[in-house]
Formats: sequence, C-alpha cells, structure tokens
Amino acid sequence: MTLRWDVLAAILGMALATYLCRAGGYALLRATRPPPFVTAMLQHLPGCIFIAFLAPNLAQDGPAAWAAAGATIVTQATFGRLALSIAAGVAMLWLIGHSPGA
Repeated sequence: MTLRWDVLAAILGMALATYLCRAGGYALLRATRPPPFVTAMLQHLPGCIFIAFLAPNLAQDGPAAWAAAGATIVTQATFGRLALSIAAGVAMLWLIGHSPGA
C-alpha cells in the first residue's frame, strides 16, 4: 500500500473544513448573544434532525422498524437511559429478523 498525497490532502482538507464549521459556530455563539428564539431553536434542533433521518426509514421498512421504534420509545420513557433505549431498539430488530417467520 502506498501513500497517495492527493488523497491525504483531501482527507486533511475535509477534516479542517469540518473543524472550522463546528468551531466557527461555537465561536460565533460565544462572541454574540443570540436572541431567545435562536436559543430555543438550537435546543430543539438535534431532535428535528434525528426525526428527519428516521422518518424515511420508518416509512420504508414497515412493521419491524415500527416495533423497534416503539421499543426504543417505551424504554426511553420508562428508564430515561439513552444507551438502554438504543439497545432495546436494536434487540427488537434482531429478534424480529431472527424469528421463525422472518
């Protein structure tokens, strides 16, 4: 395996661009005081992005995905532990995928 300098430069350039985008946002919010509506929007944004990624899969994958999503929601509502909720959803998908009728 040989080192390709053009590939290394592309990877380092993308890493730098990613870092600057993230650090720039933090620097901007630290230097200025955003209005209350911007603060509220930023607090809710991660959930909206997660739903935007999740909704097409739920619409496409059918009952197995809905069962896994339900198991995840019930586990999170019951225990409030994110890692446990993710494990419950993955376990539900695995159980449905390895059940005798699958």
